[in-house]
Amino acid sequence: MKREQILIEALPYIREFYGSFVVIKIGGHAMIDKRLMEGIIEDIVLLRYVGMQPVLVHGGGPEISEKMERMGKKPEFAAGLRITDEETLEIARMVLVGNINTRLVALIGKHGGKGVGLSGKDGRMIAARKKSPQRVVYEGVEREVDLGWVGETEVINPEILMIMAGKGYIPVIAPIAVDSACHSLNLNADTVAGDIAAALMAGKLIALTDVNGIQRDSSDPQTVISRMTFAEAQRAIESGSISGGMIPKVHACIKALEAGVENTHIINGNVHHALLLELFTDEGIGTMIVRR
Repeated sequence: MKREQILIEALPYIREFYGSFVVIKIGGHAMIDKRLMEGIIEDIVLLRYVGMQPVLVHGGGPEISEKMERMGKKPEFAAGLRITDEETLEIARMVLVGNINTRLVALIGKHGGKGVGLSGKDGRMIAARKKSPQRVVYEGVEREVDLGWVGETEVINPEILMIMAGKGYIPVIAPIAVDSACHSLNLNADTVAGDIAAALMAGKLIALTDVNGIQRDSSDPQTVISRMTFAEAQRAIESGSISGGMIPKVHACIKALEAGVENTHIINGNVHHALLLELFTDEGIGTMIVRR
């Protein structure tokens, strides 16, 4: 395809989502691969310059686990969530807010954008409550497990995001929130991205992960489903064909769509310039989940 045809193919999508919030969740291998991260940040800065309002939510699970192990603390998980005692919470805050968040803001600046680092505690953006004990199979035995300082969203106050985006900034959000007693809580980044997209009535929610999207056969990357409704996605979760770490991503997409977000996407962040390929080409590269 000629270069001018590529630009013309992008025009309808730029026009449709001009001025819209686009919530992007970064996780997986891209978080620790500097080359991939550079490309993702370049894409995000480009979205800002063509008139969209990107909001970036990041995780940091692998770096948190690595830091814990270096400090002699074994990471533990139940129901896919990190068991978070006081020491683990402090490590998570240190990695998410003090390391990853500042690194992403610096990269945005390097590529000509204006990033601003935030956590859910800033402006009480994310008011949360401690997650109740979960009934799970843990260490081979079914039991009720207290996850510790793991939270779930009660309310999103998007005012600070609207102010920042309105001034041309790209908000970068670490998924640390606060409860009514002002205690910090560690939240799942996929869930936070979906909650924020819903609160902003975003044009799009995009989750970057390590696979090509939702696959009919999890072992075959060629079986990616390019488009599905959230009802089909819900049935796939119930049937077990969507499982593991894909579940919170799909749940986030469903919640966002139910709140009025126009489109949601799950794409492979390991593909160079994945965001541009998904947003600005007719074919796309991942799975788009729509209302119907």
